[in-house]
Amino acid sequence: MYLPPTSFRGPASLFALACLGFVGCQEASITNPVIPGGGQELILDYAQFEAEVVDVFTSRGCDSASCHGGGIRGTFQLSPASDKDPGFDFTQASLQVDARQRESSALLLKPLAVPAGGTAHGGEGPTSTFDSESDTDYQKILTWILAGELQ
Repeated sequence: MYLPPTSFRGPASLFALACLGFVGCQEASITNPVIPGGGQELILDYAQFEAEVVDVFTSRGCDSASCHGGGIRGTFQLSPASDKDPGFDFTQASLQVDARQRESSALLLKPLAVPAGGTAHGGEGPTSTFDSESDTDYQKILTWILAGELQ
């Protein structure tokens, strides 16, 4: 008896797929895959922040009620000068740091005068805190950021 070839294609195809699936299941799986690029976190020094940077925010008025101490302004908030919380300020400041391009971090560019290379800084108060990158307080923040370690 002659059976047309089409009657064997379905079962043959299913058998081939089942064999491939079974063989695929027998391959060793990777238990510890290598994570591609990135994944590193910038670890900033809290003690250095508390000793050097917190005072900059207060002396420059950044933590005043009319600025970042009065609630979130843009993407940045600080504890008010009247009720300092260095831990909160550390977390908030850390979020403004670019781990890959540290010198381009918002924490440095927003308070820097535009003619000196800063970016526009909205708000009702002064729009720039640092006239140049050579400002001592700017350098304190930069030093803190550059001291961070990628881990």
